[in-house]
Amino acid sequence: MRNLQSIIRKFPKAKVLVVGDLILDQYIWGDVERVSPEAPVPVVWAKNRTYVPGGAANVANNIRALDGEVSLLGVVGRDMHAEILIKELKKRKIDTKGIFTEPQRCTILKTRVIAGHQQVVRVDWEHTEVIRKETEDKLSSFIDNNIKNFDAVIIEDYGKGLLSNVLLSRIISRARQLKKIITVDPKQDNFEHYWGVTCITPNKKEAQNAVRYLKMKDQTNQFQIYHDALINFNDIDHAGKMILQYLNLESLLITLGEQGMFLFQKDKSRIHIPTVAQEVFDVSGAGDTVIAAFTLALACGANKEAAAHLANFAAGIVVGKLGTATTSRKELLERISKLR
Repeated sequence: MRNLQSIIRKFPKAKVLVVGDLILDQYIWGDVERVSPEAPVPVVWAKNRTYVPGGAANVANNIRALDGEVSLLGVVGRDMHAEILIKELKKRKIDTKGIFTEPQRCTILKTRVIAGHQQVVRVDWEHTEVIRKETEDKLSSFIDNNIKNFDAVIIEDYGKGLLSNVLLSRIISRARQLKKIITVDPKQDNFEHYWGVTCITPNKKEAQNAVRYLKMKDQTNQFQIYHDALINFNDIDHAGKMILQYLNLESLLITLGEQGMFLFQKDKSRIHIPTVAQEVFDVSGAGDTVIAAFTLALACGANKEAAAHLANFAAGIVVGKLGTATTSRKELLERISKLR
């Protein structure tokens, strides 16, 4: 525990670049007192509206809340929601120099209506077409000119059109050349492009999809006996080892909700990390907290097992909060101190 606390105290020294789909999360807070006469749905008496960074911006927000230095690389539209998102990021002292504008796109907005403590509905406005070539060139140029200034790169792939195969390959190849830490929150269609990164952090469903997807792409049939490997909890060893081997990863961290996490590393036995959540109130954004804390710890010199434990503690705090939430260094230190 003392080792974990020592790592946490180093967080302000780390510099992380987060690349990915930027989202603005809007929350409308209110109460329900009756059912609509127009349809069998509740009428929410709205009382307040708040905004927080979402998607890749939430990962950056998690890093900043833990006192790490962080910059964002992504795309927004030319609209009111982009202005709100940029304002929220600057308020949190998150560097926005790598955020570029595509006038033809809309800034992704996810609106959640909360009545009391219950989410009633979510409404998404998003643009998922691939970014334009000129925008991709600007992002690539930013990578070439700035990646040397960071200790780690987090790739947040939400499948909203930012991370083309060309851009993914560019980011990963440049980061590997400079021996940077590279972690990825993966999406199914891009799995083969994550070859050789430091770690990917899928949840159980994403890992299941990875096994199926890589099996379809595999020409050697080495995945044939593992196509259902993650259907049963006891078969997770097979899936983890195959994903690790097939993608030549340094490590693989599979998050399993109430069952905790499994960490796989090259030439090591897998490690099961039980959940430390005291209560689960809202799991939205927990995966963002995991990759943020895990990467931040690696950037501060932690080994992967220690980093996974820290990520587990951070996620355990966040799921006890409502909405897209973060945790602070102080909260993390206090939680770990209680377990000594």
